[in-house]
Amino acid sequence: MANNLISLMAAPKHGHYDAIVVGARCAGAATAMLLARAGLKVLAIDRKPYGSDMLSTHALMRPAVLQLWRWGLLKPLLKAGTPLIETTTFHYGDEEITIPLAASSDLPGLIAPRRTVLDRILVDAARKAGAEILHEVAVGGLFADTRGRVRGIEIRAAGRTAVRVSADIVVGADGIGSLVAKCVDAQPLRRGAVSAAHVYGYAPVEPGAGYHWYFRDGIAGSLIPTNDSLACIVASVPTGLFDQRFRLGHARARMDVLEALSPALAAQAARAPKDARLQAFRGVPGYIRQPHGPGWALVGDAGFFRDPITSHGISDALRDAESLARAILSGSEAAFAVWQQQRDMIANQILDTTDAIAGFDWTLDDLGERHRRFSAVLKAEVQALAGQPMPARRATASKPSTYRAPANQDGPPADFSRNRTGARP
Repeated sequence: MANNLISLMAAPKHGHYDAIVVGARCAGAATAMLLARAGLKVLAIDRKPYGSDMLSTHALMRPAVLQLWRWGLLKPLLKAGTPLIETTTFHYGDEEITIPLAASSDLPGLIAPRRTVLDRILVDAARKAGAEILHEVAVGGLFADTRGRVRGIEIRAAGRTAVRVSADIVVGADGIGSLVAKCVDAQPLRRGAVSAAHVYGYAPVEPGAGYHWYFRDGIAGSLIPTNDSLACIVASVPTGLFDQRFRLGHARARMDVLEALSPALAAQAARAPKDARLQAFRGVPGYIRQPHGPGWALVGDAGFFRDPITSHGISDALRDAESLARAILSGSEAAFAVWQQQRDMIANQILDTTDAIAGFDWTLDDLGERHRRFSAVLKAEVQALAGQPMPARRATASKPSTYRAPANQDGPPADFSRNRTGARP
């Protein structure tokens, strides 16, 4: 495994933590916040700068909004200028179906915060709870003891001695290309069969706009209002079509797709400045990975990825962050087994529906029924979340491990970048 060598901008304050989270985006920051709120000593590390942007559809579904409300973060997001979404419209060819979103105290509507806003608020909440979070710092690898249990991370910086920081558990929240998943050789439990490509851009939008989802045979698109009076406008096609038509330039091909979906959508996208930057995601088939092992766990896209076409990635990240935090705080093998069982049950349903839509193997007549089934999954997810207690540390619970290792131990623990294991706890 290649080492990640960077200048060490900041160093951990301690040699040992109850939990180390690799990645401090929505999944990692939420996990760190919940563990810190329960009294654990937590370190989270992220390669990117604090508050930096990232590729995202932004759209939060009902489960994610409920999570943020329960955590006390919905009001700060609205105060930051995130527009409240009160309608969602599905465009099936020339047919439009607009659904008003019933408001309540915990779900006043939906939101689609820019990641510069959402991730920053989650990080701030984690820090306020007592978590230590370092940005622009990379993890070079993990290390384990002679039995193969992960015992911590190794930070390697150019021109400096490698620093080892130990932990009772290391959580990988570092996305699709998760270093933690690679180090522990986390095995896929299921692989998706399809992938779709998406080209993202931003354009001004009028206040009060709702979500708009567009579908015609073989193509799809969306308009998602976000911060700064902008909408994220996405053109979505099968990956094979992307390779054929977008190779010579994203801008023209994207506008052709938007025009075919809806001239009004294309006109909205044309309001963007001429030098506005577009971002493309070629697509990756979905997967569900083994989410935990001896001394490690995966959350967010590191453990479960589904195509962005159903806009459920952030919802999955926040839900799994809370259920993982609950398992860590319990500290028992049974709690991790329950967490995986619950995650896999909902993840398989979401991956089924997402693959069915992202494969573009549908007609406009049956697509509405697939969306209705997906809505039923979301409703069940909301009901399940509403009945869950907030993660809390039990007075009688044991920690995941009582191991304590010096930060620069050169003894028995092995460098996990060369000592991979898929063993279970």
